[in-house]
Order: sequence, then C-alpha cells, then structure tokens
Amino acid sequence: MSEMLLSIQDLKVAFRMGRVDGQMQRQQAVKGVSFDIPENSTVALVGESGSGKSVTAMSILNLLPSNAERSGAILFQGRDLLQASQRDLQSVRGREIACVFQDPMSSLNPVFDVATQICEPLMKHLGMSRRQALVRAEELLNEVGIPEPKRRLKAYPHEMSGGQQQRVMIAVALACGPKLLIADEPTTALDVTIQRQVMELLARLKESHHMSLLFISHDLGVVGEMSDQVVVMRHGEVREKAPVARIFGAPQDSYTKALLACRPSLTENPARLLVIDDHIAGRSAQSTAKPKDPDAPVILEARGLTKSFFFKTGLFGKTEFKAVKEVSFKLRKGHTLGVVGESGSGKTTMGLTLLRLHEPSGGEVLFEGRDLLKLSGNEWQKMRRRIQVVFQNPYASLNPRFTISQTLVEPMEIHKIGANHAERLATASALLKKVGLDDSALAKYPHEFSGGQRQRIAIARCLTLQPEVLVLDEAVSALDVSVQAQVLNLLKDLQDEFGLSYIFISHDLAVVKFISDEVLVMQNGDVVEQNHTQALLAAPQQEYTRKLLGAVPRGYQGALATS
Repeated sequence: MSEMLLSIQDLKVAFRMGRVDGQMQRQQAVKGVSFDIPENSTVALVGESGSGKSVTAMSILNLLPSNAERSGAILFQGRDLLQASQRDLQSVRGREIACVFQDPMSSLNPVFDVATQICEPLMKHLGMSRRQALVRAEELLNEVGIPEPKRRLKAYPHEMSGGQQQRVMIAVALACGPKLLIADEPTTALDVTIQRQVMELLARLKESHHMSLLFISHDLGVVGEMSDQVVVMRHGEVREKAPVARIFGAPQDSYTKALLACRPSLTENPARLLVIDDHIAGRSAQSTAKPKDPDAPVILEARGLTKSFFFKTGLFGKTEFKAVKEVSFKLRKGHTLGVVGESGSGKTTMGLTLLRLHEPSGGEVLFEGRDLLKLSGNEWQKMRRRIQVVFQNPYASLNPRFTISQTLVEPMEIHKIGANHAERLATASALLKKVGLDDSALAKYPHEFSGGQRQRIAIARCLTLQPEVLVLDEAVSALDVSVQAQVLNLLKDLQDEFGLSYIFISHDLAVVKFISDEVLVMQNGDVVEQNHTQALLAAPQQEYTRKLLGAVPRGYQGALATS
C-alpha cells in the first residue's frame, strides 16, 4: 500500500472582488474539495473550464492572485502548506513540488536561453556551480528527448517548436528531482503525435524518478491513459472520485457520464453532438448524419498552390523554405474539407495563403472560375467578404477596445452592407441570436465573455458579411469538450441554414471526423492522402495517416486495447 504524499482536506478558495455598499464581495471558486495523492501514483483532476481544477492545483503552492483566500488543509508529507510561511513555500516550490503549465511560451522567459532557465533552480535549490548546472542541464534535455541537447542549451524559446518548448518546461520542473509534479493541461495546445510523445514522456519520467503526478485536463481520452485515480470537478465541487477503471467502466455521477459522452468519437457518426446538459437531462443522440450531395457544384478549387519563405544567409545569400508544396483540392458548396497534420505540416500556412494573408508563391485558387491570386487590390477587397476566416484564439482575434456592437457593425460599414446604422445593428442582434447570445452582449467588451462565447462572437462577425466559404483554423482546439460540442453543432446548423462551405483545419481527428465530408492529410507541406472522411479513417493508405490515427487518445478502454 502506497503512503500518502499529499492530502487536500476541505479546501475552500474565494476571491475578494471589492466592496459594494461597504461589504466585501467574494467569488467562491473552490467549495470544500478533498482528495489524496499517494506516493508513486498519477491522480487526474478533470472538469470543464471554470470547474475549479486549476485553482485547486495552484492552491497547493499558493500560486494564486493576492486577492485569493484559502481555508482547509493541504498536507504534504505531514506539513500543512496552507500554514507555511512564504520562505518555506519558496523552498518547496521547484525542489519538492514542481509545475508544468499549459502554454510553455508564456511560462518560459523569452529573453533567457534554455541553459539559464534550467540552471536557475539547480543553482538556487541544490547549490550547484554554473559549470555543474550546465552538465546537469544537458543531461535533463537528453532525458526529455530533445535532440542535440548541448547545442539546444544555447537556444531561446522562440527558436523551438511547441512540443520542444513543453519538453524544456518539463526539464526545468524535473531539475531538482521533485516528489510531486503538477501538470496543468500540458498537452492541450499540442497536436496528436506531439501530445502522445509528451504523455509517454511524463509516464516514463514518473516511473524513473519515483514521483507522483497531479494531471489536470478536460480531455478524458488523455486522462484514461495517464491516470491511476480520477477526481471529477464541476462548479468548484468534487462530483466523483474513483480509480480510473471505475470512472471509465462504471461512472456513478451524471456529470461524469456526460463528460465521457460529449466528445466526438472515431467510431460513431451522429448528426449532432450531445452537450453536458443534454446528457444530464437524459436526451439521446440523433440518428447518423445525412450524407451530402456528392454532385454539389464546386465553389473553390486549389491547383498546385505553393508558398515559400526566404531567409537571409550570410551577406547576400538566401535560403528557400517550401512551407506548402503544390496543394490541390476541390471544395463543394455546402461541404466541409478537413485538413489535418502535425504542427509544421503546412496546414495553417495553406489556409492563410488561400486568403492571401500570405502571398502565394505559385498555383491557382479558383472561386467561381476566377483566380483569386490574380485579382487586383480593389477586386480582392470586394471578394474578401465572400471568404472569411475564424482563428484559433478567440482572445486575440477580437479587438479588446471594441464593444461587441462595434465588432459586428464595423465589417458591414466597410463593405456597405445595410442601408444605415440601425439596420446594421438589427443584423448584428439577429446574428448574435443565431450563435446563441442575446442583445445584452452588444454593449459588452470581449473580456466579459468566456472562450466559447468569444468564439461564437468571432463566427457572428464572419457572418455579418454573408460569406460563402469559411476557413476555420483550429477554431475549437482551445475550447473544453462541452463548449467544443456546442460550437461544432453551431457550425453544422449554420452550414445547413446558409449553405456555407468550410475548410476546417485541425489536429484533432475525432473533431474532423464529425464535421468533415472529405479529409486532406498534410505532412511537410505536401498532401500525402486525400479521401472521403469515412473511407480515409476506416482504411488509411499512408503510414503517416495511420500514425496520426494511432496517436489519438482513446481513454481507459483504448489504453487496454493497445497495451
């Protein structure tokens, strides 16, 4: 029987929100949470955004804003960390308990090289000299699977891919040999193959370092393969906690059952995804999606589309990097073309080149017979309203200084849609209703909305221009499973109502299967496979496609089947 490493007992966390009429207002984020982490085990904390899972985890080392108030007990090897002084906590952070966060680019210091960032905890906590720390840093980079570790010590974070940045973050966390590693959504922003590598790396390091892992995620597919115990949270409370086999095999709580069921599946093909509230209310899934008209007219066709970037070498030389290599496809009216591949495969560059947000290096893009790449500035400006884009990050794609009313009305004013401001405002209001928001949103600013609501507003902004084609670049990858289901259902509804055609760029094959009629698989700028969705996923022809499918997390049963 494993001894208890950490025990959280009746943890409550509230945030002071300021005074109203002389009374301090508090927002309760965590409401009496209790669970244990045994030695040499992995405990997963799961739930939607806003469930309190990250606040719970960050409470362990008090990595919370200054307006947070904590009560209860957090016992680490018998010591109550809630009662620890700041100095005691600093000696625990990094040395005995370390953290790996979701976004390594935000966690790594952009002005320091990799060596400095790994050496700092070694010198601070273990008293190593700079030379000793550099030797250990190289060993750590090798351990987390970074090629040419000695050379990479001199690199800066921006010179590395997302997967490599996350490996560096793991190396920093492991530097002092912690007993507990807190991994807060460490694979959410990564494509499936890099996600698989990071998952396997964490599992291997946990065993070799004899440490425990607190793994925070909203993706139960990942959790099923990583965890020994699962704690399910919602609205700051624990809804269920049990061994992973019971959570996946016989969940007791309605919310746990809903979380398991609302993610798109690689085996089923429903017309709509059920969201959390549907499952809790006992509503059943609709029948299989209806097939699209295979003879629908082609609205957009790419022929030999290429994009190269050039980099200076020496005084006068330059090197060509071919990001997109002669990509060809046809998109039919009312259909969705899914584009999948790893980070660096060229899928996003291809989408941005279609829109001339990157100027193409060659090829043709035919829209109703006209080559978009040859249009003059004025002609392209008129055509642009018919082909719109929804980006991955709804936080960055909306102007924080504009109200939602200004955000929606401005494109209509630029393209002279609507007779006057009142008519445009009425259109904006109607489109908000289409995406599930009401008129009260018009006067608000983007920061007042959740990620899923912001993505709905970004979609509404595109619809103000009455487009015929939408390029969706990882448009749901930053959203948790239930919000993702809502946005995917919305996209299908809008497609049915307006006859929209989508180019859906994603690294998530389960999502692509749900929404796409045809799939394009890209690797290193090339199209390696293209087929109807069902045929491609049922019998992939290329080894690369099989590798992408094999990397998809399939939960506890999937882990058993492949072990």
